[in-house]
Amino acid sequence: MQAWLCENPVGVQALTWKELPTPVPKAGEVLIQIQAASLNFPDLLIVQNKYQMKPPLPFVPGSEYAGVVQAVGEGVTHLQVGQNVACLSGTGGFGTHTLAPAALCMPLPPGFPPVDAAAFIMIYATSQHALVDRAQLKAGETVLVLGAAGGVGTAAIQLAKAAGARVIAAASTDDKCALCKTLGADDTINYSVHTPQGTLREEIKRLTGGKGPDVIYDPVGGDFAEPAFRSIAWRGRYLVVGFASGPIPSLPLNLALLKGASIVGVFWGDFAKREPQANAQMMQTLAGLYLKGQIKPVIDQTLPMSELPKAYAVMGSRSVKGKLVLVN
Repeated sequence: MQAWLCENPVGVQALTWKELPTPVPKAGEVLIQIQAASLNFPDLLIVQNKYQMKPPLPFVPGSEYAGVVQAVGEGVTHLQVGQNVACLSGTGGFGTHTLAPAALCMPLPPGFPPVDAAAFIMIYATSQHALVDRAQLKAGETVLVLGAAGGVGTAAIQLAKAAGARVIAAASTDDKCALCKTLGADDTINYSVHTPQGTLREEIKRLTGGKGPDVIYDPVGGDFAEPAFRSIAWRGRYLVVGFASGPIPSLPLNLALLKGASIVGVFWGDFAKREPQANAQMMQTLAGLYLKGQIKPVIDQTLPMSELPKAYAVMGSRSVKGKLVLVN
């Protein structure tokens, strides 16, 4: 097998494409021949030694991928050789083969292509857990999605629409706002025009008739958090999904009191570990929505696995709409 190896986590430039012995699965593991792997923000942080999970060195980055089971370890009964699966295991995806815990593999129904499957689990599981489980989103409510043209943002638009909500999508360019409209967003906010320090609050107020959004989905953090939270509706739910802009914001807690609002943490990874049955049921629901055509990952572009450094550079430019996928 071949893979991108991180022997010193000082950044993308230290990754090397190497030939390695093809491993044999141990108990509870499967060997997957990788067909496609998507690039997520944590994949950048992990090779810079900035992610909360610090894998032992050397390691192969690539948290999310799809492929075909080539061998199964002892005790694995729900997966068979030749089966198509998607997996989000944290590492191992940027190569031709990897070992994965069988429990983390999602069996793919027929008609689920590997490029879509490789870009599916993280964004849809995070967004479904956030909107449906944590926010208890109801049909007719209004959702404001920040960072709406990114991976989790595009998923959140589609899932909120599938739940019968009205969606306001906020993104940084007219081009990205146009993409959000094609995904079902009812209204958009270009926040390079309506900046957090400028008219963002006024525009949210205008688009909600002064009421404010019932749910705010925030994977961005930074300067956006406080003006967005100040705009929330009575009994609103503010979903803390991530901090793609960098800084972790501090919110004045009196705002939660005045609006009767909730600040709700979204940590899908731990939900999946702590509540595996609920998570498995949720993943089945998501696969069903995909097969019905209600959700589909937005693929910005696919690149050969050998061009991983280029893919990292494209992601770093913040021009990506949806997901970047590497293919073997």
